[in-house]
Amino acid sequence: MKIRPVDERILIKPLKEEERKVGGIIIPDTAKERPQMGEVMALGDDIEFSDRKQRKLSDIVKAGDRVVYARYGGTEFKMDNEEYLLVGRSDILAVVQK
Repeated sequence: MKIRPVDERILIKPLKEEERKVGGIIIPDTAKERPQMGEVMALGDDIEFSDRKQRKLSDIVKAGDRVVYARYGGTEFKMDNEEYLLVGRSDILAVVQK
């Protein structure tokens, strides 16, 4: 199944953080912080507003980019046993350069 975001939304696959044991203590999933970095899977449409002078979404990010996003932004959902996040343009904070 494929999903295509609408408007200026971005489909992100959150990157899993490796599980760490400190002093033999395993932190439960409920106590861990949400990841803030993910891979862009798909982009919605570019919207041009005549009153705003901002770059098009496709000029900022593209599929395959790693991005940092707002911790509690977007909508989480599962599809085909994979977790995804659908965020708006304003929830993307940075693009990670390689």
